[in-house]
Amino acid sequence: MNDQPVKYFNQLYDSIHFPIHVLNEEGKIVYVNQAFIYQWGYKLAELSEYSVFNDHELKRSGILQNIQKVYDKKTYAFINNYSDSLLKSKDITLPVLRTKVFPVTLSGSLFVVLFHIDLTEMILAEKEILKAKDATSEAERLKNTFLNVLSHELRTPLNIILGYASIIKDSMRDKLNSEDMVYFDNLYSGSERLFNSITQMLEFAQIEAGNYKLNIERTDLVGIIKSCVASIRESAFEKNLDIKLSFIRQSILVDVDIQCVENTITNLVNNAVKFTRQGFIEIEAGILDERELAYCKIKDSGVGISSDYLDHLFQPFSQEDLGIGRDYEGNGLGLALAKRYLEKLGGSLLVDSLKGVGSTFTFTLPLSQSSNRGERFDPSNKIFMLDDSYESFDLIKAFLKDSYQVESRSFRDFNIDELNRNDFKIILLDVNQLHYEQSLLI
Repeated sequence: MNDQPVKYFNQLYDSIHFPIHVLNEEGKIVYVNQAFIYQWGYKLAELSEYSVFNDHELKRSGILQNIQKVYDKKTYAFINNYSDSLLKSKDITLPVLRTKVFPVTLSGSLFVVLFHIDLTEMILAEKEILKAKDATSEAERLKNTFLNVLSHELRTPLNIILGYASIIKDSMRDKLNSEDMVYFDNLYSGSERLFNSITQMLEFAQIEAGNYKLNIERTDLVGIIKSCVASIRESAFEKNLDIKLSFIRQSILVDVDIQCVENTITNLVNNAVKFTRQGFIEIEAGILDERELAYCKIKDSGVGISSDYLDHLFQPFSQEDLGIGRDYEGNGLGLALAKRYLEKLGGSLLVDSLKGVGSTFTFTLPLSQSSNRGERFDPSNKIFMLDDSYESFDLIKAFLKDSYQVESRSFRDFNIDELNRNDFKIILLDVNQLHYEQSLLI
């Protein structure tokens, strides 16, 4: 045979890292590259008697039929899982080969090139990935099962303890001395704290796992805020703190998971009470019309947060003071949960704070579009109320509901420019000695 084609194949294919062998018109191997020698374990001199047309393995698998088409039609062919009797004869684990077969004509002679790509490592890697995926799915299933079991097996007994502790305390109130009542109070408060911590941990784990299911309902954000504040007002009163409420709209409808919003507001207001020794706590709610968002702002004159810690504020189990002897109790999950609740509802949570001055937490929620748009009041039926008593505002709102839009401000938050920017039909003032001069200016 003319050596020129062999030299050509050697120059072209010898340095290629994929196994290649070339057949002549009789099906005999006339060239193999180094990668072929390494993979098959044969040198060219050992293959002088071999012919693909006599290879029983190629015939059995149907591969020879594809090679024959390349000879006959001078076309290309792709063969998956290529194997021949040469590979079968070796005591090795058969590789997974994808082979491209194509014709080449040199010096008037036809040659067929078999270009092999070893997919073995890739196939094994895919199998390992599938195994890992199955293991991950199983781990996820076990985690969900674990959370469900914990949710039932921990919270149910604690609920029973809380229930019976409350019943016993109430029924024995007249029979126990003050010291014994302290024991019952400590039993109840400790159990309640443990119950709340476990609930927060389980809900946080479910949110992180993507398994927390929302129950969306249309509700009034103002009503939720009042309900949450009512449950906390007693603990604020014990610290001589007054929680002041200010609502820009008498009703703010949102489509939310009520429990998520209640938990968020309760966490934020509880924190305000916890970290405020003296001063004030103010809660304002309204609507950002241009963005079609409801907002709630919770402002306190508490200890504040350092600028260095603000970036870590919403991380789980994070607290600015982690020492055992720290002044404030808590598991560090309240704010992390609040932020995640709001984000699942399409809202946001922002904080503005100065150490030693106080903090302002502001959260937003998308408005319930159809209802809030449908209930817009006639601009000429707007009443402005300036009063430090939120009870007075509630009373006026109850009398005027369905007829007027009542906006309220406390004297602390009032800016006279608001009257210039809006066309109010009536302005109601609480003219008292404390704010007498300010009232006269209006």
